[in-house]
Amino acid sequence: MRDTKESRLLLVLLIAIAFALITVDIRGGQESPVDGARKAAAAVFGPVENGVAAAVDPVGNAIGAIRDSGRRHDRIAVLERENAALKTRLGSDIRNQSRVRQLDAMLKTAANGQYGIKGAEVIAIGAAQGFSWTVTLDIGSQDGIVRDMTVLNGDGLVGRVTTVGPHTSTVLLASDPDFTVGTRIERTDELGFATGQGDRPLSVQLLNGKAKVRKGDRLVTFGSQAGRPFVPGVPVGEVVRVDPSGGDLTRNIYVRPYVSFSKLDIVGVVVQAPRTDPRDSVLPPKPKAKPTPTVTVTVTPSAGADGLADADGADAADDGPGTDPAQNTAARRDPAEPGDATASSGPDAGTDDE
Repeated sequence: MRDTKESRLLLVLLIAIAFALITVDIRGGQESPVDGARKAAAAVFGPVENGVAAAVDPVGNAIGAIRDSGRRHDRIAVLERENAALKTRLGSDIRNQSRVRQLDAMLKTAANGQYGIKGAEVIAIGAAQGFSWTVTLDIGSQDGIVRDMTVLNGDGLVGRVTTVGPHTSTVLLASDPDFTVGTRIERTDELGFATGQGDRPLSVQLLNGKAKVRKGDRLVTFGSQAGRPFVPGVPVGEVVRVDPSGGDLTRNIYVRPYVSFSKLDIVGVVVQAPRTDPRDSVLPPKPKAKPTPTVTVTVTPSAGADGLADADGADAADDGPGTDPAQNTAARRDPAEPGDATASSGPDAGTDDE
């Protein structure tokens, strides 16, 4: 179309008509005079618009998906990294909570026994010295550690220090066959010596061959002079088996240690012995015995027994009160029986006896 005076005039006229129709439509509201024309146009052009959209939308969606795929991939990678960091933090929190519980139990044990301890962490199992049941701690001579110090945790006796370096120390565990400690039984004060047996219960040799021991008795350390290598009162374990005495001078029992030697993490080295023997105050409280349920049995007479009792009562009533059943039976017999007649022949019977 050429740019002429007529075309410009037509364009201005069409624009003026459009503004006029818009003004009339806005002022008319819901009763607009052009509402009918709008509905007619919607009815005509609506299906066409839907068809064009159905044909064009898949292409547009594909183009949008390609454009957004890079951003989505980056977002997924970020979420995966955040999940991994969260899992690591949760695992660390669980381990920290376990360590806090161990430290709290160890501090309570030290407080009950009045032990001065130095906290340490197990950093290795075994040592170059050749011990089969040892652990290495992260503290040494620069922390005030010396040989033959008692090592414990929140459960009880762990072992004793055997080798000390500037920053580390080696502990011989109570489960080692070369480990021996003096013990005392809580209930009877019987003394003995406990020896490690690896992953089996400790073997304890009592000095009294006639000692009265039973399963469940608890043992603590007897203690050494000046508190080295063992301080008194540290929980050792619980009796699980008692061998017969057999008349020997000593007696053997077997004790399950309180400490789990395969789960050591936080331990304490006793650097100061208690002023007085704590005796049994460090042992955990005994579990309360569960009450034994009792069963009450009530015997109810059966119907047959009631019938027999009723029949006997009726017979007794027929015989009369205060009458012997044997006499009633004799009374019911016929007096004319031969036995009765012979028995009643007094004179003749006397003649026969003569």
